[in-house]
Formats: sequence, structure tokens, C-alpha cells
Amino acid sequence: MNTGLSLAPLFRHTVGFDRFDELFNSAMRADQNSSYPPYDIIRQGDDNYQIVMAVAGFSDQELTVTTHENELRISARPADSASDDRTWLHRGIARRAFDRTFRLADHVRVSDACLRDGLLTVSLVREVPETARPRTIAIHAGD
Repeated sequence: MNTGLSLAPLFRHTVGFDRFDELFNSAMRADQNSSYPPYDIIRQGDDNYQIVMAVAGFSDQELTVTTHENELRISARPADSASDDRTWLHRGIARRAFDRTFRLADHVRVSDACLRDGLLTVSLVREVPETARPRTIAIHAGD
């Protein structure tokens, strides 16, 4: 996918971000593919975030929230209603299966997930370990 945007100037000033263009392109493709289910991303302060997703009609048993490395995946599979005695006259609530993936920055972890009033809220927190924080390097004069 050619977005018309050149990332070459960025790469002249960075080290280890050579796969950033792949991440950028995959994000652009994913955003064009689906808008279901709708969601919000909220920043609460410097190190706290929330993803709020509208999952009307799904129970907590039908939803799955998983993390692996720097990826958060939220998916849903509706329970089989074939044995149900109901006849649907109109079915306006989608309740279709979905998989939504979010790339997480380094040191961001999921702290909680809560389903309330048809909204799934996934709380995220950034916890930078002491070893990853900036430090001053002493300079010694050479003799």
C-alpha cells in the first residue's frame, strides 16, 4: 500500500525502527476494513488509557480479551441460538463475531476489563521499569 508519505527522513534519525513502515501500513489497512464494533480510545493522564467498545448483546462468556507481546486482541463469538424456541421478527442488534486487534506501546499492560451496560472497558497502564528509564552516563577524562 502506497500512502504517498515517505518515512525516509524519520529513519535517518532512529535506530531499530526499520519495521515501523510495516506497522504504519497495517494500521492504515486495518482502519479501512471494518468499523464493527465501534470503540473509543481514551487517555486519562500520562500513563492510563481505556479502550471502550460497544458490545451490545454479548455476555462476558462470549467475549475474550487476550494479550501477547505488544498486541491486545478483543474477540467475540455469539453463543449458538439454534436450540432457542424464539422466532426473530426483527434482528437489529448485530451480535456478529469479531476480532479487533490493537498494537500496544512498550511497557503498556492491561490492568482490568469490565463489561457494563453493553460497553466493554479495557483499562491499560504504562509502567516503565527502572531499567528502561533515562539515566545519566558519567564521562571520565582519559589520561
